[in-house]
Amino acid sequence: MEHIIVIGGGIGGAIAHDLALRGFKVTLLEKGELLSGSTGRHHGLLHSGARYALHDVETARECMVENRILRRIAPEGLEQNDGLFIAVDEEDMTYHFPFLEQCRAAGIPAEEMILSTARRLEPNLSPHVKAAIKVPDAAMDAWRLAMHFFATAKFNGADIRPYSEVTGMLKQGATVSGVQVLDHRNRREYTLGGDIIINAAGPWAGIVAEQVGIHIPIKPAPGVMVGIDARLANMVINRLHPAGEGDIIIPQRNLSLLGTSVWLADNPEPLDVPPAHVRQMVTLCAQLVPKVRETPIHSAWTAARPLVVDDPLEEPTKITRGFECIDHESRDGVAGFISVFGGKATTMRAMAEEIVDLVCTKTGRSIPCRTKETSLMHWRRFYKN
Repeated sequence: MEHIIVIGGGIGGAIAHDLALRGFKVTLLEKGELLSGSTGRHHGLLHSGARYALHDVETARECMVENRILRRIAPEGLEQNDGLFIAVDEEDMTYHFPFLEQCRAAGIPAEEMILSTARRLEPNLSPHVKAAIKVPDAAMDAWRLAMHFFATAKFNGADIRPYSEVTGMLKQGATVSGVQVLDHRNRREYTLGGDIIINAAGPWAGIVAEQVGIHIPIKPAPGVMVGIDARLANMVINRLHPAGEGDIIIPQRNLSLLGTSVWLADNPEPLDVPPAHVRQMVTLCAQLVPKVRETPIHSAWTAARPLVVDDPLEEPTKITRGFECIDHESRDGVAGFISVFGGKATTMRAMAEEIVDLVCTKTGRSIPCRTKETSLMHWRRFYKN
């Protein structure tokens, strides 16, 4: 069977899992620890898609489909607690009925709640709440959920190599035939041949593509998240307005995570945590749950989203959260090299399915995807021999 090399230890785990299930020989290379980039450091929301319903119905629909699948195949990585979209002023109320209509268009169950019921379920909500709509959001453990994919991939034969940085590409004419690797653990360099190289490096995907002289339309979009020292809600609390900044509170164990800001950057690292962004997250989220303002900050961090950016002047909050798969042989005349980028943790299984379907097409194999039905192993299995 063909040897497929996956670059990236984030969504790459889902890709390695799909490849291994379809019988390919798989090696995954990650320059640092697994999930140390974007996939393991987001705010931990399993999207229903409702956040995107007002401006990106396709992504919203995709999120809802994958939401249902992940609840089925990886329930241990989720707190299936649902979410509320709340309106707190008259401007929010202008989106009330359009939001319900767009959720229906995207296949997202959205239930209008009686305000007294919403306040009974979530007593810390703002007293100014004018509407509350229940959707099937959920809280996920960003690290553990993704590690379920790595554990299952490893069990099925995938060779997972953290601290293995791809420093260059091997080429034979117009074909990428392998990679140069720097093994940070053992302080050695080596080459590794492969039949197809998958670039799944998240916000680093553009840097990887440049190693073969290819440009892809990706832009790192960092955002600040803030953890505070209290669980102020049991459901995910969202503001009922178009996707913006400081409009979500996610319960994570005994903490609440506030998010997120967004800006475009030239490089995915290093990233600072601007103090003004931390203050902004607290101020904006306190409009949803006032107790946010008086709760001590536990931590603040940032991670870069890998956004598909065709227009660099577009407002970052309005850029699609969809994903793209590119066959660089057909687009750029470079064989043996394909890329997947964009997307979200919620859609990582779907991203893997689409890029592995492309691998099957390019290798002439007709092997159906089984990841929709295959339950994932517990993340702890990854660390067992």
